[in-house]
Amino acid sequence: MPGRILIVDDDPAMTELLRLDLAHRDFTPVCADSAEAAFQLLGQQPFDVVLTDLAMPGMGGIELCDRIAANHPDLPVVVLTGFGSLETAVAAIRSGAYDFVTKPVDLDLLHLVINRAARHHELQEQVRTLSAAVERSQRFETLLGASPAMQRLFDELARVAALDTQVLITGENGTGKELAARALHARSPRAHGPFIAVNCAALPHNLLESELFGHVRGAFTDARSARSGLFAEAAGGTLLLDEIGDFPLELQPKLLRVLEQRTLRPVGADREVPFDVRVIAATNRDLQTAIEERRFREDLFFRINVIQIELPPLRARGTDVLLLAQHFVDHFADRLHKPVTGISQPVAERLLAYAWPGNVRELRNAVERAVALTQREKLVVEDLPERIRAYRSAELSLGGENPGELATMEEVERRYIRHVLNAAAGNKTVAARILGFDRKTLYRKLERYGIETESN
Repeated sequence: MPGRILIVDDDPAMTELLRLDLAHRDFTPVCADSAEAAFQLLGQQPFDVVLTDLAMPGMGGIELCDRIAANHPDLPVVVLTGFGSLETAVAAIRSGAYDFVTKPVDLDLLHLVINRAARHHELQEQVRTLSAAVERSQRFETLLGASPAMQRLFDELARVAALDTQVLITGENGTGKELAARALHARSPRAHGPFIAVNCAALPHNLLESELFGHVRGAFTDARSARSGLFAEAAGGTLLLDEIGDFPLELQPKLLRVLEQRTLRPVGADREVPFDVRVIAATNRDLQTAIEERRFREDLFFRINVIQIELPPLRARGTDVLLLAQHFVDHFADRLHKPVTGISQPVAERLLAYAWPGNVRELRNAVERAVALTQREKLVVEDLPERIRAYRSAELSLGGENPGELATMEEVERRYIRHVLNAAAGNKTVAARILGFDRKTLYRKLERYGIETESN
C-alpha cells in the first residue's frame, strides 16, 4: 500500500537506491542524511514509516528509535543493519523499532516489510479514531457502515422504502435482514403502522396457517375463540415473512393467492377478507435451487421477488468490522456499566483477519463476551473467543515447486470450486456467479467432481 516513507542514511548511494526503488513501488520517499535532520522532518511532515540505518555519525539509529518511540509512538520504524550485527537490531527493536532488514538489502523483502509496517500504521490510526469514525459513519436507521458495499445498500433501501411493493431481502444468517426490513418500514409511508415479523421456520406447519391468516371459532379442535391473524394485525403497516425459504410447500398456493388477490380467508371461514399490509420476505436460502428441487414454487418466488435487496456478508465489508466492534463496545460497556472504551490494535488485526461465518450477529456476540470478561480499558486479544484468537485463513494450495507435486488443471478446478462454495456458504447461485458459470454448468461440475453440498 502506498505511503510516505522517511529514509534516513548518511550513505548517498544507498539513499538513492532506496529512494528510486520505493518510488518505483508507488511509495513517496523523503530522504534525510542524518538522524537529527530526520527528527526535524518528523515534526514538520506526516510519515507512514521511517526506514533508518543504525550506524550514522552523531545521533545513531538506536537513539533515533528512542526519540521516535517517545514523541511519535504510533509511527513504525524499520531499521537497516549489517549482516552479523543482529544484536544491534535486537537493541533497536527493544527501543521501539517495528522490524529490521539486514544488509545487503533484498529490495523485495524490504518492500514487504515496509508494506506491512505501513499497514500497521494505518490500522493504528483507524483504531485511535474509531469512536469518532462511528459518529461520522453513515447510517440507515439502525444499519451502520462506511464500506462501499453498505453505501450501495443504503442507496437501494432509500429508493425502495417509499414504494409500497413487495421486497425480498436475501443474505447470509446474521447479516441484518430484519434490521433492513425494519429500516424500510421506518422510512416508508406506513411508518405509523405496526411492524410485525414472523419466523416461518419457527412455527409448526399446522399452526403457521392460523398464525398468519387467522381462524374462526371452532375451525379446529383447540379453536375455542376466533383469531384475526398476523396479516390483520399488521393492517396499515408491514409484515415480515422471515425465513420464507422454509415456508411449507402445502401452504405456498394459499400465500400466493393472498398476495395476488390482497384478500385472505381465515381458517374455517366462508368468505374472503381484504387486508392492507406491505409484505417483505427474507431468506438466507438459495430460492433458485429450492425451485429446481421443487421445494419452492416458482410463481410464489416471482410474487415475493418484485424487488430484491441482497445484504453483504461482514467479510465483504472491509473495515466496517472495526466500526461495528466499536459500536458494540460502546453499547455493552454502557449496558454492563463497565469502563471499556475501545479495542486494542492486536484485537483489530484479529477482527479483520477473521472470516465471520456468523456475520454481524457473531461479532456482536464476541464483543459482548469480551466486554463482560475484560478487566482492561481496551479489549485485548485474550478477551476474544478462542475461535477468533486461533483463526488462520485457509489458502487454496495448488502444490509445491516440485513438478511431481503440482496439481492437474482438473484438480485445480475441483479445489477452486470447493473453495468458492465454502466462501459462499454453500449458496450455489452466488458460487456460480463468482465462478462465471451458469447454474446448470455448476451442477454438472459438482456431479463430475463428486462435490457434495447442502441442499441450498
